[in-house]
Amino acid sequence: MTKTVVRIALPVGDPNGIGPEIALKTVAAYAGRDDVQITLFGPQSVLQRAAVQLGLTALLDASAVVPTEAGTNSAFVPGQVCAEAGAAMIAAASVAITATRLGEFDAVVAAPHHETAVHLAGIAFSGYPSLVARVCGQPEDSVFLLLVGGGLHIVHATLHESVQHALDRLSPDLVEQAALAGVRAMQRLGVAAPRIGLFGINPHAGENGLFGDADERITRPAAERLRASGLQVDGPNGADALLADRRHDLYVAMLHDQGHIPVKLLSPKQASALSIGADVILSSVGHGCAMDIAGQGIADARAMINTVARLAAVPAPL
Repeated sequence: MTKTVVRIALPVGDPNGIGPEIALKTVAAYAGRDDVQITLFGPQSVLQRAAVQLGLTALLDASAVVPTEAGTNSAFVPGQVCAEAGAAMIAAASVAITATRLGEFDAVVAAPHHETAVHLAGIAFSGYPSLVARVCGQPEDSVFLLLVGGGLHIVHATLHESVQHALDRLSPDLVEQAALAGVRAMQRLGVAAPRIGLFGINPHAGENGLFGDADERITRPAAERLRASGLQVDGPNGADALLADRRHDLYVAMLHDQGHIPVKLLSPKQASALSIGADVILSSVGHGCAMDIAGQGIADARAMINTVARLAAVPAPL
């Protein structure tokens, strides 16, 4: 029987952050394995510099690398936030997503991005889910973020935007679509009938209108629709109460911090961030570019190593 090899496309994220370093450390962690094949996407000069610092030049020479469109080498300075680095990140990730969509890879595991750098490049961007949607030709609000870590799976109806903008965008349709995308992702992860905990928008899910009518207008109708479709849904209830129970396979958060805080509290710097709802599976890591330590060779790659293991459904290297 032929052993299945999971092919991972790994764009290195912002080239001035810790992405190139943790990407190479991840390749090193899986070196010699016959169940995972990793191909790096990013500026060749940046990867070469990181490989020299880490003593991994031989590994880099033996690894599959797809050089991608990049700026001038003078712009690639560890710790520097600049437009060229942001554009290089988008270029590498876009090529990796497209190749995966064409069937050349099974999934994308992307290193951290720096949103300010991307915006300096004049590129509209609100996180990897929006980029996946754009490259795949889908509406941006059809791809959602699922954070995984600390025993929690939390899908976000809204993400990187002001609270006011998120509140203006929230609707029963958006909440329902986020939950359904989460259910499909959980089924792909092996949970056939996930139990869903739906967070309210306001404290105590509005306390029957005492704290505003947003939940009466948005989350409660969404929950009723989901239950009518045959799903196991509790809520909307306060996020604190639902999380305290810890009896659900999937939680649906309305706002960025509702989902990010519990996952990062329980799984500091080791969570995975999956973009779900598109044909392409992409996961990043639940931490940022760490510009303050970029280029020093001390970044912790465990989140990326574990993310590859989660997507490939293989044991993580020790």
